[in-house]
Amino acid sequence: MVFELKQHLKLTQQLIMTPQLQQSIKLLQLSRLELVDAICQEMEQNPLLEEVTIDEEMKSDSGPEYEGVKVEERTREITGESGDGKPEYEWEGMLEDFGPVGVNYYREDAEAPQLENMVSQIATLTDHLLWQLNLSHMTDEEKRVGGQIIGNLDSGGYMMATIDEIAVLENVSPECAESILKKIQEFDPPGVAARNLQECLLLQIRYLAEGNSLAERIVCDHLKELETKNYGLIARKQKVPLDAILEAATLINRLDPRPGLIYNEEKPQYIVPDVYVVKVGDDYRIVLNDDGMPRLRISDLYRKILGGVEGNTSGKACKAYIRDKLQSATWLIKSIQQRQRTIYKVSESIVQRQKDFFDKGINFLKPMVLRDIADDVSMHESTISRVTTNKYIHTPRGIFELKYFFNSGISRTNGDDIASESVKEKIRHIISEEDHRKPYNDSQIVALLRNSNISIARRTVAKYREMMGIIPSNKRKKYF
Repeated sequence: MVFELKQHLKLTQQLIMTPQLQQSIKLLQLSRLELVDAICQEMEQNPLLEEVTIDEEMKSDSGPEYEGVKVEERTREITGESGDGKPEYEWEGMLEDFGPVGVNYYREDAEAPQLENMVSQIATLTDHLLWQLNLSHMTDEEKRVGGQIIGNLDSGGYMMATIDEIAVLENVSPECAESILKKIQEFDPPGVAARNLQECLLLQIRYLAEGNSLAERIVCDHLKELETKNYGLIARKQKVPLDAILEAATLINRLDPRPGLIYNEEKPQYIVPDVYVVKVGDDYRIVLNDDGMPRLRISDLYRKILGGVEGNTSGKACKAYIRDKLQSATWLIKSIQQRQRTIYKVSESIVQRQKDFFDKGINFLKPMVLRDIADDVSMHESTISRVTTNKYIHTPRGIFELKYFFNSGISRTNGDDIASESVKEKIRHIISEEDHRKPYNDSQIVALLRNSNISIARRTVAKYREMMGIIPSNKRKKYF
C-alpha cells in the first residue's frame, strides 16, 4: 500500500458568523432597556465613542434621521411644542417655581407636586410583624424565638418550618415554641403564621367572627365540600338548614386565604414602548422612540490622534489600539442603525396588515404568522422572532408586545378565518355576561360561539379559558 500526499481545490459556500453579524444579532434581540445598558457599557470601555446631545444635532443642517423622522420633529415631540411653534406646556413657569439650590420660591398658583401624591416605601410583612413583636410583652428569649418564626414565613404569611425545627434552631422545647407561635398568631393581619389553610381560616373566624361555631365546624370538617360549593351535602351532614350554611359560607368567603400578601405588593413594572403608532387622517404613522437612547458618534479627538501616528513607527501599539476601537465603535453604530431600521420595517408591516384592528378593535384582529411579515420585509423568520421579542408598541388601542399580533387562525363556518385572540375575547365577553347562579359550561360556550360562526372544540374552549385564568363553571357558580 502506497501513501501519497496530494492537493485538491474545492469550491464551497457556507455561512460564517462574523463578529459584526454576531453583534447585530445580539443587539437585535435585546429589549430597549437592555440596549441602553449595553450602549452605556460599551461607551465606558471604548473611548472613541461619545454621545451627541440634541443641541449639537440641531446645529447641523439636516440632523440625524430615522426612516424620514427628523430630529427637529422628535425634539418638538419631547419639548411639547406644537407645529406652529407655540409650546403646549408652561415650561418657563415650571423653571421659575423650582429655582437654584438654596433659593426658596413660593407662589400660590405653583404647580409643584402635592405631598399627597408622594408615596413612601411599603413596609414588608416581616417589618410589620417584627414591629409588633418588639412592642409585645415578651422576654428577650421569647422575642428571639418569635423572630425566628417570623423569619420563616412565606409571602402569604404561612409557616415554612415546623415547630420542631424552630425548637432545634433556638434550643428551646417544642412546647415553648408552640406557645410563642400562638402569641404571634394574634398579631395583625389576622390569620398570619398559620401552618395550613384550615388553621388560617380558623384564626380569622375566631378573631373577626367572634367564634362562629358553625363556620368553624364547616372549615374543620367540610373544607373539600366548601371548595366545590356542595352546600346541600354540608347541610345534611351538619343537620342544619341550608340558609344557615349559606350564611356561614358567606362569612368564610370574605376571609383572606393569604393574609400576608397585602404587605408584599410588588412595585409596578413600567413599559417603555420601542415604537409609537400615531393616526394621521386615515393612515397610521410609525415613529421610533429614541427618548433616552444615547446618540453615538466617533470622537474627533481620536481621529486626529490616529492621523498623527500614521507615519510614526514608534506609535504602532497606539495605532493598533485606536484602529481596533474604531472598528468596534463603527460596528456598534451600524448595528444600532440596522436594528432601528429592522424594527421600523417590521412594525410598519404589522400595522399595514392589522389596520382593521386599529380602526375597529380586537374582534377584527387578523390571523398572522411570522412567515407573513418575513415575506413582506424579505427577512428570515428567526429575525422576525428576535425583533418582536420584548419589543412594545404604543398604539391608539393601548400598548402591546409585538408578539401579540401573531395569532393562529381559526376557521369560521362561513369560510373566513378569525384570530385566536379574538376568540379568547369573545369567550371572556360571554363569561362576563353570564348568570352567576347558572354559569355557562364549556359545551354551552361552544354552542354560543357557533352562533357567531366560530366552530371550535370544547377542549379548545377549556384551554383558552385556562390561559386567561378563568376557573371552571362549577367554581364560578355563586349562591349568594
